[in-house]
Amino acid sequence: MNPVFRRYRIVLGIFITGLLLSGITAFPLVHELRWMASWLGITEHADYARHAGLARWIGFVWHGLEVTQAQFPFIAYGTDWLAFGHIMIALFFIGPWRDPVGNAWVLKTGLVACAAIIPLALICGEIRGIPLYWRLIDCSFGVFGAVPLLYCLRLSKQMRAAGK
Repeated sequence: MNPVFRRYRIVLGIFITGLLLSGITAFPLVHELRWMASWLGITEHADYARHAGLARWIGFVWHGLEVTQAQFPFIAYGTDWLAFGHIMIALFFIGPWRDPVGNAWVLKTGLVACAAIIPLALICGEIRGIPLYWRLIDCSFGVFGAVPLLYCLRLSKQMRAAGK
């Protein structure tokens, strides 16, 4: 196998895996927050106000999800759709994984999506009361997602120039 093609597939495979994992992990949010809160020393979701910083935020989100899950479980359907969206987006990258030259447009579209994460997180996060440090973490997904896509786009240009 061509070493450029091999590197391309490895990097894009990691990107696809990241999308799949971010989708799959959106399903069990309450359980994940229970685990994270426990790790931060929060034993009861209603006690989030006794903590500060990240622990307070995680506890607050955990509390919100526990209350919502108990009283309005249908709200979680929105995060189910978020998970589904990530999984479906990952499937679109199978085309470029198979044919890097013919599907470079998917990488470019992915780069647009990565760039769009930043204003979405900053604007909608502000509207929804998300702390700035958490919005910056969300923005980092766009930045870190763009890195492998830019690399793969560069490799696909090399393969096109080499006639592959």
